[in-house]
Amino acid sequence: MTRATEALSVLAVLSVLYVAGWFGYIPLPKTVFEEILPVLPWWALVTFGSYSLGNIGFHVMTFGDCPEAYHELMGVRLTWL
Repeated sequence: MTRATEALSVLAVLSVLYVAGWFGYIPLPKTVFEEILPVLPWWALVTFGSYSLGNIGFHVMTFGDCPEAYHELMGVRLTWL
């Protein structure tokens, strides 16, 4: 199973659980149904965005030096400037 298939499987299961809770197939307390379920997708989106930005920032900060690529790029003539 590839990572994409695994991620989509987890997303599908979580979506089914969310919809089942939203339509009342899973009995939930009234406070959970009224206060948590409506904001759960936004919380998941903000959490994913925060993780993505942190992950990209960390990998940019720890990006290894490539002196060969630097010298190769410095040898390229930029004619459009």
